[in-house]
Amino acid sequence: MARTFFIGGNWKMNGSVAIVKTLVDMLNGAPVPAGTEVVVAPPAIYVDRVRQTLKKEIGVSAQNSYTKASGAYTGEISPEQLKDLGIDWVILGHSERREIFKESDEFVGEKTAHALKAGVNVIACIGEKLEEREAGITSDVVTRQLKAIADKIDDWTNVVVAYEPVWAIGTGKVATPEQAEEVHETLRNWLKENVSQDVADKTRIIYGGSVKGSNAAELATKENIDGFLVGGASLQADFLTIVAAKQ
Repeated sequence: MARTFFIGGNWKMNGSVAIVKTLVDMLNGAPVPAGTEVVVAPPAIYVDRVRQTLKKEIGVSAQNSYTKASGAYTGEISPEQLKDLGIDWVILGHSERREIFKESDEFVGEKTAHALKAGVNVIACIGEKLEEREAGITSDVVTRQLKAIADKIDDWTNVVVAYEPVWAIGTGKVATPEQAEEVHETLRNWLKENVSQDVADKTRIIYGGSVKGSNAAELATKENIDGFLVGGASLQADFLTIVAAKQ
């Protein structure tokens, strides 16, 4: 079945008031192709500014959220607060959160469940490290991470799964279209066997890891690659080339 192509731009901890204005102006001046959904994820302190100034056809996402609606959790933000600002998406489980901030599979699952309950859509990230790929356990790792999310949620309607091989993030190394497609197919089959055929058919599985305008179109031809989560290139005009990859 046809799944709406999804392009996410993860700005990570980058930007300033001036840079944000430049990026918003760039996005506002560019067409969003029919059949493609575009969402950008600025740092938390800029999400409101971006939502207020960015055209409504483009969604805005946070890069993280917590498992509670409010309370004594210094430094955290809740999905309920994001919803209050008109922010409809959050990225959860990014490898940088897992690696640097020691977020477990289970915690990512809990955060995903809470965000969905609060009415915020989730870009749920999974992916293997280089040593795991070299050990031949990529499938074990990514399905373990996916299971931790599946264990906590019942409705996949508002979940986009982002496969990001850790060894390809920001390194300039890119999984070949064949490598990426192989993992995406594994993930879709896991959903079919462990959740339902309907969820497997409808859930968008996107690829992240040094995606650029020069490689996006070829990756986009693969049957199970439903879009991209873009890091560094989302801060450049090259992002517009990626947005148009499926045209």
